[in-house]
Amino acid sequence: MNDLSKPRATWLEVGEESAAQRIDNFLLRRLKGVPKSHLYRVLRSGEVRVNSGRVRPEYRLKPGDKVRLPPVRVAERTGKPPARPLELKILHEDPALVAIDKPAGTAVHGGSGVSFGLIEGLRAARPQAKFLELVHRLDRDTSGVLLVAKKRSALTEMHRKLRQGEVEKLYIALVKGRWAGGARELSDSLLKYVTAAGECRVRVEQARGKAALTKVRPIRVQDDLSLLELRLMTGRTHQIRVHLAHAGHPVIGDDKYGDFEFNKRLAKAGAKRLMLHARRIAFAHPVGGDRLQLESPLPPDMKALVDATLERAA
Repeated sequence: MNDLSKPRATWLEVGEESAAQRIDNFLLRRLKGVPKSHLYRVLRSGEVRVNSGRVRPEYRLKPGDKVRLPPVRVAERTGKPPARPLELKILHEDPALVAIDKPAGTAVHGGSGVSFGLIEGLRAARPQAKFLELVHRLDRDTSGVLLVAKKRSALTEMHRKLRQGEVEKLYIALVKGRWAGGARELSDSLLKYVTAAGECRVRVEQARGKAALTKVRPIRVQDDLSLLELRLMTGRTHQIRVHLAHAGHPVIGDDKYGDFEFNKRLAKAGAKRLMLHARRIAFAHPVGGDRLQLESPLPPDMKALVDATLERAA
């Protein structure tokens, strides 16, 4: 632990980037290394003040608020190397949002055995940025459009749009087998659980699962493979992968819900990862309301596999 030679309280003025953030989360981001229990203790004791008054942990900050931070002891750093800046393909950027063409194999954030992810690499590449937060997430092996908010107000509004179903999310997947029946909906309820090994999984379970809806339209089909367009109407964990596996058409390269023997055969043809791509996202911009549609082309590995293995559907 490092003692400050002259402990003094500091005052911070809240900017737009922190507007609507809870005071406890604000403190956690700014006083890294301070135990969470201690932060809540100084909040309850009134040592942290906003505009010279006491606040509860759930208080949401407003631009111009003046926050008093008491002198605190910060744990010594562990020597963990900082995140390295990532060079990322930008599909769109404006003062509120940045859309990234996420490559397959890149985790969106650190955790679960990954020290740093895309968001940490983006922050390292833009040290001057006051605010960068993920609007939504993509699985590590899923490629395609990923949104990052540059303002808290934009993040809050985009989360509202996602909850209300106001964001159109379209994916492309290469799956096992011939898709039959044309365009249709998959609406099995999904239950998330944790395995004995501590791994997050999802299964179809009508009684206890949460409602989920995926709209499917075939693009190309043949006897052993199909290319599908998927419109995500809800945002459950692993929704597309579990819905398709339950329908008998697992995504090629899926190491959790797929056909492992079939995956081995397709790996020789170039399917080295999950063949799922976030192709398009569309919504009314959180600032101004103009319609914004962002697209990512099929990545080269997926396009090459599709062109090599599938004939165009009639």
